[in-house]
Amino acid sequence: MSGTRGRVLVGPAPLRQIESVFGPILREAGLEVEYPPRRQILEEVQMTEEELLGQLPGCVAAIAGSEPYTRRVIERAAAAGLLVIARAGVGYDGVDVAAASEHGVVVCYAPGTNHEAVAEHTFALMLGWLRNIRGQDQAIRRGEWPRRVVEPARGKVLGIIGLGRIGKAVARRGRAFGMTVLAYDIAPDHAFAAAEGVELVPLETLLRQADVVSLHVPKTPQTVNLICRQTLQWMKPTALLINTARGGIVNESDLYEALQSGRLAGAALDVFAEEPPLGSPLVQLENVLLTAHTAGVDRRSREEMARVPAQAIVRLLAGEWPAEWIVNPQVQAAFVRRWREWQGERPENGSHGRWSETRNPDSSRTP
Repeated sequence: MSGTRGRVLVGPAPLRQIESVFGPILREAGLEVEYPPRRQILEEVQMTEEELLGQLPGCVAAIAGSEPYTRRVIERAAAAGLLVIARAGVGYDGVDVAAASEHGVVVCYAPGTNHEAVAEHTFALMLGWLRNIRGQDQAIRRGEWPRRVVEPARGKVLGIIGLGRIGKAVARRGRAFGMTVLAYDIAPDHAFAAAEGVELVPLETLLRQADVVSLHVPKTPQTVNLICRQTLQWMKPTALLINTARGGIVNESDLYEALQSGRLAGAALDVFAEEPPLGSPLVQLENVLLTAHTAGVDRRSREEMARVPAQAIVRLLAGEWPAEWIVNPQVQAAFVRRWREWQGERPENGSHGRWSETRNPDSSRTP
């Protein structure tokens, strides 16, 4: 086969550092790996809508981070041949899934790749706050010796909002630390809760009783501003709020007001409405612990989140349907038609016969 079967845009800048994980998977399938131009500053900042519009035409697939795959981007990219958007992560709120489905573009994600990493980071934030690690470190550097009493985790009430993979991993750790674990979820796993000693409660009850509230819900129209002035008023003034889920779930203006006034003791934030949060007043507060949206990207999870989208792209372009990674299965018929047109332009790629109009997506094999 001469040439390549198509180009794959790799949007997230950090993935350049681990191309050895996903690059060979794509290249062995005859695909060319393409990156956005390097920036002189803020290398980690995501591509903009205009940058995507400039670079996606001619790409058959994209590995996405948090870039804005808006309706406008998807419409133009699909018209130019885009077949697959594969998210290097478990959230896909940056992708207009409805627009992708309308234009026959499959959206994939990488479930189960980073829940343990996020749970570990959540506990690192919680313990760092309770033990005042940052404060002690800074005081010692100033020549002080701050041997003050700190707070234990054991005996505290941990409230988990969202009992999915990540919430469950956090719950297990909470129980291991001797904490009472409460959870709220719109579709709770009663069997898990019973087996792990987790008490399922309404949202207001959780917020009123928890010493530590940890958010683990996706960003949806229903969860935007879930934590706002009203819900913050339900929380204990001594409580800690942790957000390792998504920016926008917390109303940052309301949170700033609660923290500045002393209505809430502290917050530990890994995600923000705008990233990086360069203009956010939250970064000026001493009672806020900040990390740079790194909860889910330890070395092991980052490699898995890079490998899965590459495998998903290769399998889809080879005529397979990896249902376990597909967000919008309703797009299958439209995608197959577009895939066949793409194959028809490349007769050297062989038969169209791997697809069947009646194929059951749930029956496909996993890697």
